[in-house]
Amino acid sequence: MKFGEDLLAQSKLLARHEARRPRQTTLRRAVSTAYYALFHLLTEESARFLIAGDAKKPLRQQVQRAFDHGAMRQCCRAFSGGALPAAIAPLSPVPVSPELRLVAQAFVTLQDARHIADYDVAISYSRSYAVSLIDVTEAAFAAWRAIRTTDEARVFLVSLLLWRQWNRT
Repeated sequence: MKFGEDLLAQSKLLARHEARRPRQTTLRRAVSTAYYALFHLLTEESARFLIAGDAKKPLRQQVQRAFDHGAMRQCCRAFSGGALPAAIAPLSPVPVSPELRLVAQAFVTLQDARHIADYDVAISYSRSYAVSLIDVTEAAFAAWRAIRTTDEARVFLVSLLLWRQWNRT
């Protein structure tokens, strides 16, 4: 979780960096960084679950590079709604816990916000909006800590990587 936590701390610094009239670029970087904090938290946790042991660090890092943002979004949309596809439903406790739903919904919300922050220059950001998204990220981190060792969390972590393969029709 270290890199994700560092990114979360960085997003907080960015959001509060300029005391008066923060620049749009700074607020946009704060929003984007908040998303990447959650992205890296989940990919690190998944890779660590799949490949344990310090000697396997290079392999774990390579696995982290295999995650696809779009597939992760699809996975998170399903988990946040609580309706899991037939291929996954038997593997995970039903219903999906409120904590996991929060993590999954936060991922979708933050990814949407990151896309806007990075690509839609017509939108103006306020510090309060950036901070509210950082609050969403912090809530997701806290919810994840509460469930990270559960069976449903393990199914979710593997689903993040294998979503498209498991849901081919």
